[in-house]
Amino acid sequence: MGIFSRFTDIVNSNINALLDKAEDPEKMVRLIIQEMEDTLVEVRSASAKTIANKKEIASQISKMEADAADWQNKAEFALSKDREDLARSALQEKKKSQEAADVLTAELSAVEEQISKLQDEIVQLQEKLADAKARQKTILMRQKTASSRLEVRKTLDSGKIDEAMGRFDQYERKIDDIESQVEAYDLGKKTLQDEFAELEAGDKINDELEALKAKMKKADKPAAKTAKSK
Repeated sequence: MGIFSRFTDIVNSNINALLDKAEDPEKMVRLIIQEMEDTLVEVRSASAKTIANKKEIASQISKMEADAADWQNKAEFALSKDREDLARSALQEKKKSQEAADVLTAELSAVEEQISKLQDEIVQLQEKLADAKARQKTILMRQKTASSRLEVRKTLDSGKIDEAMGRFDQYERKIDDIESQVEAYDLGKKTLQDEFAELEAGDKINDELEALKAKMKKADKPAAKTAKSK
């Protein structure tokens, strides 16, 4: 593929469309950017050569025009010396030089138009390249995120998660059974802590009983005094 054919394909391409068709978007992005950079170097080189060619053509035009002017002067000089034959020959040479200059001028115009188009296309390629580089990280991040989400969805849909959660439920039920068995063995048995707790509870009850007795004695004494006074 030639430089300009490849260049036109890149300038007219849709980066997203290329990525949609790619099996490996990350690799495709790198290739697109590399292709653009390589093409930009080649097109700039071609543009430089065309500009050099333009300068060469302009130089040839100046020479042909100078030759035509020189033959014009020679024709006039020959006539001043009554040498019409020499004047005629000089004018013929002038005509050749002028025709050559005209051909080169038309060629120069075509080269200038080509240079103008090249410059416009270089600007387009630079914009495409800048856009590709700016979007490269975002595109790659989206691709990686989408791939990760796809793997998660595949895992969820495969039933592996449900199977794992089912095993957790089984383990919990087994632990519940073991704890129930332990509680059954301990049922009716008093621990040292239980015995101390009972002693403390008994002391509290005794204290409350003595306090109640004292309270009732106090209440009986005023009642007895009132009965005697009657």
